Amino acid sequence: MKFLSFILVLTFAWSNAQSTVTLIPKDSTALDIDQLIAIDNFETMYYTVGNILYKNPKTQEAINFSNVQLGIPTTVNAYNPLKINMFFQDFNYVIILDNRLAEIFEIDFNTLQPYRFVTHVSTGYDNTLWIFNQDIQQLELYDYLNNTIRVTTVPVQTNVLDLKSDYNYCWMLTEKYLYQYTYFGSLISKIENKGYTEMALSKDSIILKSDSGLFHKSKESGEIQALNTPKLLINQFLLTNETLYIYDSNKLHSYQLKID
Repeated sequence: MKFLSFILVLTFAWSNAQSTVTLIPKDSTALDIDQLIAIDNFETMYYTVGNILYKNPKTQEAINFSNVQLGIPTTVNAYNPLKINMFFQDFNYVIILDNRLAEIFEIDFNTLQPYRFVTHVSTGYDNTLWIFNQDIQQLELYDYLNNTIRVTTVPVQTNVLDLKSDYNYCWMLTEKYLYQYTYFGSLISKIENKGYTEMALSKDSIILKSDSGLFHKSKESGEIQALNTPKLLINQFLLTNETLYIYDSNKLHSYQLKID
């Protein structure tokens, strides 16, 4: 690990008060993977290489899972480490894994009635998944054990770019807006999308990415401000509590996100 001895400071307006956000560099380490999925509070890393999903605890040997028939997953969500979901968009298929990466459930949307063409998947509470049903342009909370829909939102008229969730809320980024929904499906915020293409969540913050860099948003505020990040290739990024991870295809960089 290499400690970087500089501090990047930026300010933004938050809840009508001037606050200071400090990015404190922590570590930088070489890493050769395809897709960075998650890093938990214990620094267990989830990532893919080819069609293989790895779970690599900091002090233990890595374990892995793959499905030769389905190939490379489109997305993997490890927000709930006991029910990790792997989504294969080309096959309209989801696999649920436990914390040992053992398969515990399969969802083939091609064979379910009514048919759903799913483009995005994220973790819900209990035995549910947030799914975007492209056929009707609606976000749905799908109970995969009972094959029922618990929640359906109002249709959107633009393409969905990203979908992220925790147990209480779901955020859907479209070409025009960033939507926030409760787990009852109620829309509680709608913010104009000014060129954002991806997002990452933590307990209190949202990080958005555009062609010009990364942006910070408090979950409690509509204010979005640019982060003065180092000049890195931001291939992938994620947020764990208040640690921002940036993967540049060669190294994994971590920064402490401090809000005063």
